[in-house]
Amino acid sequence: MTQPHLRPPTTLQPQPKANPTSSSSSIARPISIRTPQHSRTSSENRQSSSRAPPVEESTSEKATANLIRRVLCSQQPNDPRPIQELLPPLSSSNETDLQLYAIIAILVKELVYSWYGKITPDQAFVEEVVRIIAHCTRALEGRLRKIDLEALVFDEIPQLIENHILTLSPVPDPSSHDSIARQLKNEAGYRQLLVQGTLAVLLPTEDLENVCLRTLVADVFAETILGNSIGGKLCESWFIWTGITKLVEAVQASVSPRATGEEMEVDTRSRLEKFGLLSERGQHDTRPSRDGQRSAFSEVFWRVVQYGYLMMISVRFVVIGLVASWSEPRRSCSSSNWQAAAATSDSPIVKSPQAPGHAVILRPLLDFKIFSLISTVLDLSFRMPWLSGWAALLHHHLTRSAIGLLRVGAVDGLLDQYIHHLLHTHLLRSSLLLPTLLSTLRTTLFPRNALLPPRRPSPLHPSTTPFPPQSSTTTPPSSPEQQAEIKNHTAQTLASLFPERLLKSTNLGKGDIVEEIETELSVWEDSYLNKHLAYRILETVLVRLIPEMGSINLKELMEMRGVVS
Repeated sequence: MTQPHLRPPTTLQPQPKANPTSSSSSIARPISIRTPQHSRTSSENRQSSSRAPPVEESTSEKATANLIRRVLCSQQPNDPRPIQELLPPLSSSNETDLQLYAIIAILVKELVYSWYGKITPDQAFVEEVVRIIAHCTRALEGRLRKIDLEALVFDEIPQLIENHILTLSPVPDPSSHDSIARQLKNEAGYRQLLVQGTLAVLLPTEDLENVCLRTLVADVFAETILGNSIGGKLCESWFIWTGITKLVEAVQASVSPRATGEEMEVDTRSRLEKFGLLSERGQHDTRPSRDGQRSAFSEVFWRVVQYGYLMMISVRFVVIGLVASWSEPRRSCSSSNWQAAAATSDSPIVKSPQAPGHAVILRPLLDFKIFSLISTVLDLSFRMPWLSGWAALLHHHLTRSAIGLLRVGAVDGLLDQYIHHLLHTHLLRSSLLLPTLLSTLRTTLFPRNALLPPRRPSPLHPSTTPFPPQSSTTTPPSSPEQQAEIKNHTAQTLASLFPERLLKSTNLGKGDIVEEIETELSVWEDSYLNKHLAYRILETVLVRLIPEMGSINLKELMEMRGVVS
């Protein structure tokens, strides 16, 4: 084991939480009458005990920093330095490190301190665990820059999701206890294989030789994170539906206008009319006005201005994107850089799993499975076969046309480069995307920064077992009726994305759209199939980041590192 991360010596112990407001008020005013104080304090305590703190307060930046300091920096809680200087960096982004350390703090508090704090108050072991996790995350980030992240996110993962929608995997018989026990044992061994293989490549040799520490870290990741969180709650149907609802609401909040028409109308009133000192215009005026005569002309005029401005913004967005994308390096050049970076990888494995001269064949972005997945989800081949055929014909001409000028969707073409620019600018390179996703994941998996009570479902179909009623919206439903309400609410949220004019033109009511969306959401009802889809996605990501795991087994990996397991 290597030396723990050096920290300034101090003997300070973590301070208790802040006292309630009623107690602080009694200290601040000691000469007030005691009887009303005690009665008010008792009533406030009853009210505070009857309701839990809102989830938003526990996910704020201040509360997150306090959680990290209280759990991971308990030896120096009053150190004025920022958290980034007290703990080893996990990545190149401070915002991402804050969310990752919050998740690590919750896991350490619930899974390590529950037994380690009873043995000794020493923090050396916790610091060593945090240092190992930081070493692994930095190594993964370095490998992430050397892979084709575009193909992984928009081609390989959508292909797995599309296969999940179109095909059904065999499910073990719930009535066979031997089949259930065998399946659970295989899943536990599979999770250990993934984690142990990852640690065998990423950990330093001295930490890999520490069997006790390696086993503890592997158990925390394999059982708690992969087994209980990703393979448990994350694969429940209600959790997926709730995540879709939150995603749509976040998108609507970001693109919706700040002020409505009514607010703009109120703002146009004079100050005397706002404060009631003068009657509003038209309130006592019974004379005929010419507003009705000019209403049709005004509506047409402002509609033309609105669509003209929208067209100008769209053209400007496209032109700027085309100019910026054409000035960037070609996708083929980026592929060459990725292959050169992978060839010079600083992997501790002596043998290289890739054959020399292995080249990655680039495909046009229009061939990526993300477009096929959208067509499958919308069921275009059944609902609108003419649209599906027209899209296929257009795709063929854009990517494989015999006329070179029309082949703008081919590799390094104008359209291909433009889509590449949009994906990297607004999604893959966004500095706020990953911290936001981690914060949402932490809020959903660990509401109020704590683990949920252990669930007792069927090992194959957890969503069919009733749960105790909970107050948080991120907790399991207590009955099938509540689960149906979550599904209906998600369908209504998705239906709100369709404009009213589109519904009127298709002669479909909102209720019909909601029913169709509920039918599509039923694909995610089986948590057993969702769990294996999550495991397949995780395995695909790990094999792309750590290609050694795809061709060398765990025993050989350990022998190449000089460690005998």
